[in-house]
Amino acid sequence: MHATWFLPGLSPVGGKSLTARFDAGRLSSDGGLIVLREVERRLDLAETVAAPLADDRDPTRVLYSYAEMARARMLLIAAGYEDCDDIDALKCDPALKIACDRAPETGADLMSQPTLSRLENLADWRALARIGLGLIDLYCRSFRTPPKHIVLDIDDTDDPVHGQQELALFNAHYDCTCFQPIHIFDGASGKPILSLLRPGKRPSGKEVEAVLRHVIGRIRKHWPRVGILVRADSHYCSEPALTLLEALECDYIVGFAINAKLVEIAAPWREQCAMRRGWSRPVVRRFHQLPYRAREWSRSRKLIARVEATSLGTDARFIVTNLEGRGKVLYEKVFCMRGAAETMATTGGGYA
Repeated sequence: MHATWFLPGLSPVGGKSLTARFDAGRLSSDGGLIVLREVERRLDLAETVAAPLADDRDPTRVLYSYAEMARARMLLIAAGYEDCDDIDALKCDPALKIACDRAPETGADLMSQPTLSRLENLADWRALARIGLGLIDLYCRSFRTPPKHIVLDIDDTDDPVHGQQELALFNAHYDCTCFQPIHIFDGASGKPILSLLRPGKRPSGKEVEAVLRHVIGRIRKHWPRVGILVRADSHYCSEPALTLLEALECDYIVGFAINAKLVEIAAPWREQCAMRRGWSRPVVRRFHQLPYRAREWSRSRKLIARVEATSLGTDARFIVTNLEGRGKVLYEKVFCMRGAAETMATTGGGYA
């Protein structure tokens, strides 16, 4: 028994629409890979990843280009086949072969797991840096016209690992051995800008400063006049990062971890909220602004306190910002929107 597929518009062989005829026993359940291939082609994502890799192979003996291998690996991960070993069972899958520009029945099978593993271990830190810059370029190319303002939401998440993998560390916050990659998303559109694989520990202020310097510098090569707002959680609040953002004339609104001094400052505000909650309504929230200079800061900066009283008690949270405006608006309408970035970091993002 045979099945015949007509796939108009797809041109993996010879630049023509493909008519694939193959045994029904080799049908694939991963037809979505062909759609993903078209998305990848539009973005030129595989070439973005592969182009910085130095290819010193003998051209007469090359069976698979780096771009083809990168495409196969990305498509398999997107389909849920995260283990590189899966390619050995799927290298003759007709849908995957079509997605990698090979005829499903007559085309040569795809690469093996050792070949893909060699590719994954090929890049040095310079190549990885160029790939990262290429991803930022991809983000900028996704806009038809340069935006006037963008929001960079920076956050990290845990990526649990097993075995003795390089850079894997035990992280007490996540209670597991993991990597702790940094993700940067466009806060307005949700488009990914950069994902940086790194050791499973909290980034230092110097590391955050270096990441932001490269990302903002690359974006402004495309859009010199774009206004940039950076939003982040409290462990991205450091003197090196804030000083850099001020020097680059970027706006920022960043969480600030409470300390003993701020507990003392907020005590009367918490008492006031607790009293008002008892008189009028079950939840009372108040905002206060104050100049504040942390011990490691080079100068005083604006701190906003959100103080709240509920049936569970009272608490106070702080953010630091160089934005003008009322504390309530800045906290609720600007800072709290970064919660979308946390969702994107854990679920993944994409281009519209």
